[in-house]
Amino acid sequence: MVTRRLLLGGAAATIAGASWPVRSATGMLRRLRIGTLRPVSSAPLFLGHELGYFADLGFESELVFFDAAQPIAVAAASGDIDLGCCAFTGGLFNLAGNRALTVVAGGSPEAPGYPLVGYLAGRPAHEAGLKTLRDFPGRTVGITQIGSSYHYSMHLLARKHGFDLAQVRLQPLQSLSNMAAALTGGRIDATLLPTTLVPDLLQSGAARLLGWVGDETPWQMCGVFVSAKAAADRENVGRILHAYRRGCETYAASLLAKRVDGIVPLDAETRPLLDLLAKHARLPPEQLAKTLPFIRADGRLALDSVQDQIDWMAGSGLVTERFAVRDIVDTGYGYIV
Repeated sequence: MVTRRLLLGGAAATIAGASWPVRSATGMLRRLRIGTLRPVSSAPLFLGHELGYFADLGFESELVFFDAAQPIAVAAASGDIDLGCCAFTGGLFNLAGNRALTVVAGGSPEAPGYPLVGYLAGRPAHEAGLKTLRDFPGRTVGITQIGSSYHYSMHLLARKHGFDLAQVRLQPLQSLSNMAAALTGGRIDATLLPTTLVPDLLQSGAARLLGWVGDETPWQMCGVFVSAKAAADRENVGRILHAYRRGCETYAASLLAKRVDGIVPLDAETRPLLDLLAKHARLPPEQLAKTLPFIRADGRLALDSVQDQIDWMAGSGLVTERFAVRDIVDTGYGYIV
């Protein structure tokens, strides 16, 4: 068994000293339901849960997994979860605009040199001419939902390469597993999928990798948000974000800082952490070591990028009302760029 002391060894052990007592005044743990996806873009939450960062500040954390981003926002709005981390979507913005949830910090962005979401062509489509990222017009591309991060990524790609997104047949398939199955079965020509699903499709020969979103169009993909009920207790949210930031700092200092040519070496310090992430991502740690996404050590959110998403979605009719990003973000916790 690997002890928590060993997991926190070295620099990670001194990161982000606690500002609050390790338990509430009553000594009781408060339940904290965390909605997330399995990709390692949620690594700070996985580490916060596994290494006891949430428990140190009085929370009994529970990870609740979803298969697409928008249902996480819906779960926060309904109070089924307290904290969520996922990509921004039109549905999330609409709920935030109605004060059903509040964005409080940044999650993983799409960043150059850090594979997170890849553009994949199915083998038949690739053999028929879908060879580059400029070849999408006239093709059927699977996404989770209209207004999803995958939809926005296609918009950014079209804007960069000068093709009309209206000429791409976007097929909403509701979940990542449906998208992978549709690509394998030849029901779509292409799709966008996270690194958790890309290797198997490439190894089976069912798909060809055309590129990575972060290399083509960097943007603030993920955000951290709380339900309206959770947002009402600002001290509590401060505790949650303190634990979240510790997860970000541990991830950045103990894993990302060790990358050599894009790969984290598996050694006595990194292996235990990669094992923890692998448990939730359901991938071998050796595979994760090659595809870890970028996550800011300070957990901050890039407002300009989020505003661009809101403006595009409002212009496309995916957000019911145009608003400023500061209307849906609580800047008082200091997690804003």
